Amino acid sequence: MKVRNVTAVVVGAGQAGLAVSRELSRRNIDHLVLEKGTVGHAWRTARWDSLRLLTPNWANGLPGARYRGPDPLGFMAARAFVDTLDAYAERISAPLELETEVLEVRRTEPGFRLMTNRGPLGCRALVVATGGCAEASVPGFASGLPGQIVQTTPSRYKRPSDLPAGGVLVVGASASGVQIARELQASGRPVTLSVGSHLRLPRRYRGCDIEWWLDALGILDETLEEVDDIARVRRTPSPQIIGGPHPVDLAALQDSGIEIVGRLAAIRDDMALFSGALAHVCKAADLKLARLLQRIDDWAAGHAPEALGTVADRPDPTPIPAAPRLSLDLSSGEIASIVWATGYRPDHAWLSGLPIFDRRGRLAHNGGVVRGVPGLYALGLPFLRRRRSPQISGAGPDAYDIAADLEALLRHSPGPALAPLAPPVRSARPAHFRRVL
Repeated sequence: MKVRNVTAVVVGAGQAGLAVSRELSRRNIDHLVLEKGTVGHAWRTARWDSLRLLTPNWANGLPGARYRGPDPLGFMAARAFVDTLDAYAERISAPLELETEVLEVRRTEPGFRLMTNRGPLGCRALVVATGGCAEASVPGFASGLPGQIVQTTPSRYKRPSDLPAGGVLVVGASASGVQIARELQASGRPVTLSVGSHLRLPRRYRGCDIEWWLDALGILDETLEEVDDIARVRRTPSPQIIGGPHPVDLAALQDSGIEIVGRLAAIRDDMALFSGALAHVCKAADLKLARLLQRIDDWAAGHAPEALGTVADRPDPTPIPAAPRLSLDLSSGEIASIVWATGYRPDHAWLSGLPIFDRRGRLAHNGGVVRGVPGLYALGLPFLRRRRSPQISGAGPDAYDIAADLEALLRHSPGPALAPLAPPVRSARPAHFRRVL
């Protein structure tokens, strides 16, 4: 079969893939954007019905397309964001090839050969923009569950009616786990939430959305060079917040009737065994939260003193049950289903023929430049170059950097691009404290 050739290929048509497509077009680099489904495939197929973005609308602009709607402080439904991606792809005239799945990648000189379900494709540079959340990460001991228990993950779960009547064990207390636990409890199901390490954040603090504070303090723009342990930071769980005013921290969930237990450590003889360190992990999360809120207060004293005139609405320490249970009999009928909200991992199986993985099977890269394979790049991974990388607002800055590196490679120059473009202007937070009250 004849091989089509193009200078660059971008795999993935979510916010990261579309952002880098725009940057490549601005540099007059011919390219194709391949997507195994349609634009925003994961947003369409792997999100539950009620999900809203965790960041307010003002923070969700794409490169060259800031949010200009009527509700900058609101939270867009995930399905509405799909419409935003569709419109953006049309606006930037992205060279899309949809329903095109990459099956295998081989190294050639001086580039790559992609085997797809629509035939082979050759390119000089390849950008992997499939993100870090392609597959749910489920522990191996899940196979030891009694057969009558229904198992699902946040990427398969759509609504409470998907699950049978009866109790639900939600494993994992990051953003997905706490939101799904709250929804299931509201549907009338008894819910037990298994809690491991987590990141506790308030939705609002001193009258402002927490995203406003993180942006104002420059925390989201911290770079690789500004953190002491990038591997640890990349493992940071998503925060316990929801796209709306309702708190979903462990205190609020317990108030609603949800039982919390420690991390699920094992399943043996139909028994779920939980760690006894629940108090420790909750105290650690409370201490990190207190340090962040103090950092906000210190910054506000010099930059937004009017904020200090508002109520310092610091949450109380997480309440811990006097004797959280350490085991649960899964054969008793108390639990009818389990939601494995235990994180995600990228799907790089189609890249397995390349020597690009570390000893743990993770993509080895430096700021999205894959090590040892010139011309191979990645986007949409946790803390790619800055802390905001996995957010929608991080797509533009990272795409600009990767496109500049790619252009330099094509020009056979180790330095910056010969004709650098102006960096993208990311979504601007409301400029003054009182504007976000």
